[in-house]
Amino acid sequence: MSINKNPYLLLTPGPLSTSAAVRNAMLSDWCTWDDDYNVGIITPIRQELLHLASKTSDDYTSVLMQGSGTFSVESVIGSVIPSRGKLLVLVNGAYGARIAQIARCLGIEHVTLDSGETASPDLDKLEQLLLSDGSISHVAIVHNETTTGMLNPLEAVARIVKAANRILIVDAMSSFGGIPMDVSKLGIDVIISSANKCIQGVPGFGFVIIRKSVINACKGHARSLSLDLYEQWDAMEKGKGKWRFTSPTHVVRAFYQALKELREEGGVEARFARYSENHRILVDGMRSLGFSTLLPDQLQSPIITAFNNPVSPRYRFMDFYTGLKERGFVIYPGKVSGADTFRIGTIGHVFPKDFRRLIDAVSEVKQW
Repeated sequence: MSINKNPYLLLTPGPLSTSAAVRNAMLSDWCTWDDDYNVGIITPIRQELLHLASKTSDDYTSVLMQGSGTFSVESVIGSVIPSRGKLLVLVNGAYGARIAQIARCLGIEHVTLDSGETASPDLDKLEQLLLSDGSISHVAIVHNETTTGMLNPLEAVARIVKAANRILIVDAMSSFGGIPMDVSKLGIDVIISSANKCIQGVPGFGFVIIRKSVINACKGHARSLSLDLYEQWDAMEKGKGKWRFTSPTHVVRAFYQALKELREEGGVEARFARYSENHRILVDGMRSLGFSTLLPDQLQSPIITAFNNPVSPRYRFMDFYTGLKERGFVIYPGKVSGADTFRIGTIGHVFPKDFRRLIDAVSEVKQW
């Protein structure tokens, strides 16, 4: 038995289009107590994530956490920062703002450095703030802000944060596995991502790659029972992959297959090259049809791109959306508060030929 072909491609930042093999991997049931699952699947996943994060260091460990990516972000914010800690959040989109919202809901002292939705973080202000406020213990940044497609300057931010001897938390939800990086060389202490992004699995759990010294210092900090990162990690360490609460077994098995496909493709570098080519074809094609991008090219990631909606009385986004969906493509509405946009993702089990077809479809739908 196999799962039927998808009726359309999801050109979104996740959930995204997956391979037939990833979907078919969910057809078997698995016991959460059995070694075939915990030792045979969970343990290799945790090890492979560490290999993807850094080939130069064994200072890190990995933790899997049920729920959407935001669950994993909240588990980190609620568990890593002690009661007397203070968080600085770099904000230039909805997902940086969400980290600040999590801190506020959990009663964690925090400040934000907001650069607006279409600008990179102000590195001079970041450096000054860390020098002037010694109470800041942790800094959080979103690597790829899918509100706009902004790729934030992670290397420069990490250099400043580590020079100031603060703990760096990176939300790499839509970049980990798709954009090459080495967490050890960058000095990242905690990095967070999700199964249904660049590794091309399906929704259901996220994961945290964290410095061993940081996770060991987290015991007793959690503001939540189920999102206690330390206890989840401790259970997995002692139980050889056993989760504290019911594991999303089918989703995990799909992720195991997705990791295999990432290796077969040639690793993160090869996937980055494919995503970049998808993005190039998309942007060149859309511009040739009169569309403009929200961000300048130097700030843009190859993950998702925000386009300005055409200024025409004949243009309606939902008509445009429906026309593309009828032709086999699903895109995203805009999320920017100060601009009228829509977004198209270039990640997932999608290829340059798909974006050439998309441009043809846009040309057919365009009636203004």
